[in-house]
Amino acid sequence: MAGSTDLLELFKESGALLEGHFLLTSGLHSPHYLQCALFLQFPTHAERVGRELAAVLAPFSPTVVVSPAVGGILVGHEVARALGLRAVFTEREAGVMTLRRGFSLKAGEKAVVVEDVVTTGGSVVDAAQAVERSRVEVVAYGAIIDRSGGQVNLNHPLKTLITVNFSTYKPPDCPLCRQGIPAIKPGSRGL
Repeated sequence: MAGSTDLLELFKESGALLEGHFLLTSGLHSPHYLQCALFLQFPTHAERVGRELAAVLAPFSPTVVVSPAVGGILVGHEVARALGLRAVFTEREAGVMTLRRGFSLKAGEKAVVVEDVVTTGGSVVDAAQAVERSRVEVVAYGAIIDRSGGQVNLNHPLKTLITVNFSTYKPPDCPLCRQGIPAIKPGSRGL
């Protein structure tokens, strides 16, 4: 997408592109981490990515935007605002992604599931399953960043603003672990 280079620069300027040894939500390890909360703390950044994602998701004619908590909530809200739709989010309850807090979906609605960063796609797929249990069709996924380098294989189209190919490792294959560098988990599921 045009503008993805300057968008990645905004991530760097925001201090949202971290380097070190990180344990990702997917369970993989990486020397790079995208801390979208640091990027999205600036409302103009959040509004921009919401507007840009809305533009690439609009052709799917969604009627609702759903996001997995916590990372997808802000960007999902901004996408919904740009599309003039409502925004709901899913949360894990007993390990299963579900709609809580009084959120409900109506059979026949068409949802886009929006996340901040996709690596393996686990969180968006889990959120989509919660949506589909409500007899709502998931028409597409959206994310600010695809950090799989375009390799993630999902059951619905994925539209992103930036694609990066940061190295990831299964823990037994991680060179940073072999060097004795402790892994930290800065993501939404905590330490």
